[in-house]
Amino acid sequence: MSINATLFVQLGVFLVLALFTMKFVWPPIAKALDERAQKIADGLAAADKAKSELTAVNKRVEAELSQTRNETASRLADAERRAQAIIEEAKARATEEGNKIVAAARAEAEQQAIAAREALREQVATLAVKGAEQILKKEVNAGVHADLLNRLKTEL
Repeated sequence: MSINATLFVQLGVFLVLALFTMKFVWPPIAKALDERAQKIADGLAAADKAKSELTAVNKRVEAELSQTRNETASRLADAERRAQAIIEEAKARATEEGNKIVAAARAEAEQQAIAAREALREQVATLAVKGAEQILKKEVNAGVHADLLNRLKTEL
């Protein structure tokens, strides 16, 4: 056999093998490669979508956290204002109650002072009558001299 004939036979076998490969082997491999490329593209698209959703969710969470912080701060401020108002109200009530107690104590002291003055006047009048009896050496009738004794009490 000559080299040309071998070359043509080998070329024929190669072409048959190439046609067979292109007809039966290459399409499933190409299909598998295309499916793999599509899966990779879908995975990348899903990853991008998930990343954008994660970013949106993070922004929404930050907004809600900020709103919650603001609400918490306003509630704390309201609670502090209420506490101050309650404290001020309690102080006002305590002051008012203290003033009432002081006024009642003053009124009671005034009443006791008046009662003590009256008792003292009575005692002084009695002592004056006894003193007059001693000076006059006779009995002074309180019923007869009531007008005189009343004038004496008012002068004291």
